[in-house]
Amino acid sequence: SLTCYAVHMNSLSTVRFLHVAFDTTGDSFLAGDHHGNIYVFDISRNRFRLVQKTGQACTALAFSLRRTTEFLVALADYTIKCFDKDTKQLVSWMRGHEGAVSSISVHSSGRYAISTSSDTAQLWDLDSFQRKRKLNIRQSVGIQRVFFLPLSNTILSCFSDDSIFAWESDTLFCKYQLPVPDCGPKISYKAFAVTRDGKSLAAGGRSNLLHLWCLESKQLVRVIQMPTQVRTVRQLEFLPDSFDGGASQTLGVLSQDGVMRFINIHTCKLLFHMGSHDDAITTVAVSPNGRHVVAIMDNGSINVYSVQSLTQELNKPPPSRVAVVSGGEADQELSNLKVKVRSEVVQRPAKSSGRRTQVKTLRPPAGSTAEDKENELPAGLNKKRLVALLKAFGEYPAKYRMFVWRSLLCLPENHAAYSSLTDKGLHSAYLTLHDKYPIKSHKLQRGLQRVLSALAHWAAIFGEVEYLPLIAFPFVKLFQNNPMLCFEVVATVIVNWCQHWFEYFPNPPLNILSMAENVLAHHDKELLQHLVDCGITSQLYVWPLLETLFSEVLTRDEWLRLFDSIFSNHPSFLLMACVAYITCCREPLLLCSQKQDFEYFFHHRNNLDVGAMIKEAYRLMGNTPADLHPRTMLSDFTPLTKGQYPVFNHYPEFIVEYQSREREKIRLQEMEYLRERQEVSALRADFVRRQAEEEAYYAQQELLQKAEEQRRNILAQEEEKLTQQRAKLGAMKRELKVKELQLLDATRRRFLSHQQDLRATQIQGLDQEISRKMDLRERETAAAVQDLEVRQMELEAQRRRFEQVTNTLHSAFLPLS
Repeated sequence: SLTCYAVHMNSLSTVRFLHVAFDTTGDSFLAGDHHGNIYVFDISRNRFRLVQKTGQACTALAFSLRRTTEFLVALADYTIKCFDKDTKQLVSWMRGHEGAVSSISVHSSGRYAISTSSDTAQLWDLDSFQRKRKLNIRQSVGIQRVFFLPLSNTILSCFSDDSIFAWESDTLFCKYQLPVPDCGPKISYKAFAVTRDGKSLAAGGRSNLLHLWCLESKQLVRVIQMPTQVRTVRQLEFLPDSFDGGASQTLGVLSQDGVMRFINIHTCKLLFHMGSHDDAITTVAVSPNGRHVVAIMDNGSINVYSVQSLTQELNKPPPSRVAVVSGGEADQELSNLKVKVRSEVVQRPAKSSGRRTQVKTLRPPAGSTAEDKENELPAGLNKKRLVALLKAFGEYPAKYRMFVWRSLLCLPENHAAYSSLTDKGLHSAYLTLHDKYPIKSHKLQRGLQRVLSALAHWAAIFGEVEYLPLIAFPFVKLFQNNPMLCFEVVATVIVNWCQHWFEYFPNPPLNILSMAENVLAHHDKELLQHLVDCGITSQLYVWPLLETLFSEVLTRDEWLRLFDSIFSNHPSFLLMACVAYITCCREPLLLCSQKQDFEYFFHHRNNLDVGAMIKEAYRLMGNTPADLHPRTMLSDFTPLTKGQYPVFNHYPEFIVEYQSREREKIRLQEMEYLRERQEVSALRADFVRRQAEEEAYYAQQELLQKAEEQRRNILAQEEEKLTQQRAKLGAMKRELKVKELQLLDATRRRFLSHQQDLRATQIQGLDQEISRKMDLRERETAAAVQDLEVRQMELEAQRRRFEQVTNTLHSAFLPLS
């Protein structure tokens, strides 16, 4: 008889399942409800368990990854998350879609996945969880579905205009396009199914017609007409068979009436069906081995069907009543392809026929109290359970420690706010950080510099705190590949576990140190009295542990174990850990008497069982009176806010501003000093160069002096002979001197004579020039006189002519009178 397992929620409010997905074996499947709970069902063991709480409805699931314990879930916020079903850890978080993800297709190797939304499809690498490719389309043409073909690297993309393209997954080269039928009614493809061998494609949509394509020949080989009750095809699934070689012959067709009909695509016979009008099916998933079919019903429950039982029913003699399904008329041009489905329905046996339907009730997790809500952490973790796990094993698994820390600290991952801090560049206080804190790794040096600069830009005091690099460096080393998370971890530690540290800045936090001293006085008066007798204050035995966060006195593994407990408890646990460290080391401390010994002890590693120290810290947390307990003075854990980091102003601002101004002044003075030192260095280099040249000169002179001495030794033998010659030469020199003086005197006289002759010649030339100019002046004067005489003669002639005319006129007018 037909075997059906029904699974549903039984609670005051119905919780509906939305999506299911099988793993590669076909023995287990995932199911997600609209509250965001993800369950894994083991069909072979008849068990189920809750593996994740996402907090929001899922829109798609995928469970056939290469790492069999991991699965993908698409959420209502358009993101895709990868979880591990065994550890329940968030493996990765993939963003990029701007709409709801409708489907996830995983490559047969399990290494790649394609996520599809209405406007885009994205190809993901599941090893690195990075997006490799993105398919964008025009807004007028939507995407129906994009998926991998089995046993190949081909991607099939189906669009709302019924076009189907095949792409090469590595290069996204278009291999071919299936021809869109240009005759017959438009189907508007909505559902697709491919056989296991990847050779046949079935497509259906808003019609009772199914198109069967051969992907090898790229041709439409058959049009199958479903019964008239089918108006829209919602989903298509091929039913695998162990003996068909991947060429599946049985196709399941889920229609709008909630009934899934299984037909033989070659004989077009209706083999059997699941669901009914009263018990409608919403969606189904077929196991890869073809043994089970999981159906989500309209009421939100899950039915698990055994395919073996269904096929056994087929082999029985048919019942007496045979229903004939009549099909509609087909287009004439498609008559050679179109085949009607002949319905020889095998009736399912009644529920009273020997076998009851097995029903499993999935109950919601018990106890949703306010305390449970308070203990709920991001990524579905529970703080109370984590603390219980921590107390049982002493530490968190190293593989998942960073993930647990991120959940415990509730890091907001404010990318924009962090970018605004890093965009300001390196803070002036940490430009020369490598001089004070030299680190061999340049990567760690730059990472520490970036985190400290971001902290200084966030709050001005962090540019003045000298011990801040000691606090930040262990986290920089742990989160060196994610500087934003490193910044947020350090900021969270400062806000919560460094409360009231900066109220007495620049002095150590005396109020915090007094808390630790009071706890130590209550639990070990003898040790405290010994410290007092030796003149050792809490600034020497508590503050070194706090300002370095135990990084100087613990190894890496011990430090990680300690901070597993610190991050899992109240911020006062850090002070209790300091007191526990001191009390666990009481024997060597009682043997110390010198201040230098105590200073060395609290700045170097010691022989200590860190497990016993952590247990002692838990004992102190529980056995310290309320009036002495630091919990009364320290606030509870407060995570960083989402979007923007909180304002940090718990420090004396006037001191910080004064120190900032002084530091800026010192920085300018240092720059001036460096400039002057550079000039002095240049002068020193020039001096060294000159000194080297001088030394070389003196060395050369020394060699010359030695050579001179050698020659003097040679000349010493001829000293006697040269004496007389020198006397003669002296006489000859005197004679030559006299002659030289005479020649000089003659030359001087000849020069003076030449000068006199030259001056006389110049004077003579001047006299001649003067004479010439005087002659020229006289000639010019004579010519001017001659011109005046000629002019006078002309005037005299004119006067006479005028008188003659006047006389003539006078004689002419006389008779008239």
